[in-house]
Amino acid sequence: MNRHKHLRLDPDFSPAETGPATGEAEGHRASPPHTSKTFKRLQARLRGLVGKAIEDFRMIEDGDRVMVCLSGGKDSYTLLDVLLSLQRSAPVRFDLVAVNLDQKQPGFPEHVLPDYLTALGVPFHVIEQDTYRVVKRVIPEGRTMCGLCSRLRRGALYRYASENGITKVALGHHRDDIVETLFLNMFFGGRLKTMPPKLLSEDGRHIVIRPMAYVPEREIERYARARQFPIIPCTLCGSQQHLQRGIVKKMLTDWEREFPGRTEAIFSSLGNVTTSHLADPQAFDFAGLEARRAAAVAALQWATPLGAEGTATNATPISSGREPWEEL
Repeated sequence: MNRHKHLRLDPDFSPAETGPATGEAEGHRASPPHTSKTFKRLQARLRGLVGKAIEDFRMIEDGDRVMVCLSGGKDSYTLLDVLLSLQRSAPVRFDLVAVNLDQKQPGFPEHVLPDYLTALGVPFHVIEQDTYRVVKRVIPEGRTMCGLCSRLRRGALYRYASENGITKVALGHHRDDIVETLFLNMFFGGRLKTMPPKLLSEDGRHIVIRPMAYVPEREIERYARARQFPIIPCTLCGSQQHLQRGIVKKMLTDWEREFPGRTEAIFSSLGNVTTSHLADPQAFDFAGLEARRAAAVAALQWATPLGAEGTATNATPISSGREPWEEL
């Protein structure tokens, strides 16, 4: 029996296209509760999408201790906010702890997240590790630093999770991140893969979840702006304007402008995979098709009445399995 509560979506809600969320870390105070109907619909929409992802992929179960990785960006703030809201009404009991990694970047406002989380009343911990100096020493000037930075950050967070009884590591990636990563792997790695909504770490010790896998980025931007989160920019990689991800993001933005709904269609395809119509012999047994054909022919011959093999009424219709736009 599925123990997760399914949150009903508001079918009348249609978010408008918006720009990026903005906020100032300095002097931020916890924003007052919002009562407008527009905000309530948006909040219900996010709760519904996050709740559905949790249900579909069994992300959170009774007794889980969930670590919400909080960077100070709009995505992780929104994730924490929605999980806190769901925690109050969920049919299962789970604990939340917010964890931030202070990477000792120049100008990083150390007080912002502790002040915000203290005012919110959320259990939290700040890991202090100077990954910035390591990245600057190892990566040549002008090269992308995100890969090494991400690996160092992941190691620190996994270490904390192991030492503190964390059962789920929650990240703030959203639907658009997942689609962008799909194209990044295709274009620059020659692989058909992306960020999964739920993942077992390589060492098998941690389960990583992405509860906002169904949420479009534009809705997170609207929510973050309404909540007035104290956004902390990433000065380590934010100054690198020509990253490959930025190029892919622009491509998808242009597509979405010309063909509304394309990003959602691409995302939907990730959950509707036909491995027999791709080209990976490890994912599908192409070598075994001859044996399957021989078995099908033998079964057909066994079921066909004697002397009726050539009649039209006993002919077996053949389906190509292709869509109308696919070529032979």
